[in-house]
Amino acid sequence: MEAQRVRIVEGGKLVIPAAMRRELGISAGDTVMVDIAHGELRVRSINKALENARAILRRYIPEGTNLSDELIADRRAEAERE
Repeated sequence: MEAQRVRIVEGGKLVIPAAMRRELGISAGDTVMVDIAHGELRVRSINKALENARAILRRYIPEGTNLSDELIADRRAEAERE
């Protein structure tokens, strides 16, 4: 999608054009993640932020590994040792 000019309105609010909101999958009332990267403002949907976080974790955790199952097994083994 091409860049568009938008105006910052009273109170520092930024209006995101409808086409960009649709592409991001966000609508009025949704919460988004906002950060600054390389001097640019980034706006991401929560779903996209979670998808990115999962991708980072997958680099370190083999596919098919369930960390919650491993944690439960560790806790049970620890409880048995006590």
